Amino acid sequence: MIARGIRNNNPLNIRRSKDKWQGMKALQTDAQFCQFETMPYGWRAAFVMLTRTYYHTYRLYTIRAIINRWAPPNENNTKRYIENVCRFTGIGPDEPLGIPSDKPSRWMKLGAAMCVQECGAEGLDWIALLDGWALARE
Repeated sequence: MIARGIRNNNPLNIRRSKDKWQGMKALQTDAQFCQFETMPYGWRAAFVMLTRTYYHTYRLYTIRAIINRWAPPNENNTKRYIENVCRFTGIGPDEPLGIPSDKPSRWMKLGAAMCVQECGAEGLDWIALLDGWALARE
């Protein structure tokens, strides 16, 4: 079975909202999660959320702060999510990730680790991730 986030080209399982993301499919058939035309567009949305919204707007600078908002305890095993992301990235839960433009590899590792948590390791496409990062930086 292919993970829902992979089927939707939405590697971090971004929930549907009023936001109209670049690259969203015109017809959204998943009632809960966004669907994108391609995986790089799904990654673009993920990195825009992480680096612009979570980092710059909400001022969330650590894995713990980001995951507590992304995957709140009322819906997830947030403690385990944080542990898994930290293990995958090698970054401590309260260690500042750094400014996205100065430390892009740390943010890409965060995205990759969250994808593994959300969709499983088989869903991680590194080329699509890099293409999505580039789209998010435009």
